[in-house]
Amino acid sequence: MIDLYYWTTPNGHKITMFLEEAGLAYRIKPINIGKGEQFAPDFLKISPNNRMPAIVDHAPADGGAPVSVFESGAILLYLAEKTGRFISPDLRKRVATLEWLFWQMGGLGPMAGQNHHFSAYAPEKIPYAIDRYVKETSRLYGVLDRRLAGRDFLADDYSIADMAAYPWIVPHQRQGQSLDDFPNVKRWFAAIGGGRRRGAPMRSPIRSIPPSRRCRRRPRKSCSARPPPTRGVEPGKAGRFGRARRVRGLIGGLKCGIDRRDWFRGGVARRFVFRVVR
Repeated sequence: MIDLYYWTTPNGHKITMFLEEAGLAYRIKPINIGKGEQFAPDFLKISPNNRMPAIVDHAPADGGAPVSVFESGAILLYLAEKTGRFISPDLRKRVATLEWLFWQMGGLGPMAGQNHHFSAYAPEKIPYAIDRYVKETSRLYGVLDRRLAGRDFLADDYSIADMAAYPWIVPHQRQGQSLDDFPNVKRWFAAIGGGRRRGAPMRSPIRSIPPSRRCRRRPRKSCSARPPPTRGVEPGKAGRFGRARRVRGLIGGLKCGIDRRDWFRGGVARRFVFRVVR
């Protein structure tokens, strides 16, 4: 069993993509970054940089004590080596996978993150900063587009490099990008989002998950005095992905559910979202 310390961000979604694709048993441990839970002392023991995601593997390959791993790229590599999946044993394909995994970790993720910050969350709109990071994001999309010319995936076969990059392309509109300007990225994005990967069958996003691996739902407490839940979130509290995060306030007990309408619009990553028991 793997404990996944998670919140609904691109880096968090990288790990749910792998775990679902590989069929590994796991439990989600929510880390509400909006409430600063990433700074809790207990979480610091697992993730010294106070960042999610992080995992604790209770059944490591050596049969020893549980292993904790932080940083999304390191987690993907750890899981790939644990399972022998999504990283090729072929030397050249493995090198390509690692190159593009680290390209995402050192380039696409940080630059797109700065794009999100200055465009949407900075208390003061700074035109220079917005323009700088929108242009850098566009340049990185161009790098990705050229890499995907003539190949289905970043390392030819579907790999952890694709899982790392895909969640950061999902909010392309928020980043000021149009996939029409990057036809190879658009094709790749549609193939992953629709589950049309080489050798991977289309699967129902809910029915393919065994009940034992679904998040357990708490029974709802009926209360006629409570107003009906509203769609979306309160103004100014949309979080990193606005409506796509489906975070419906912070009232009541947090639970994990599966929502067909949520962030990934295909069969590749199972739509784990946090919703509130009202």
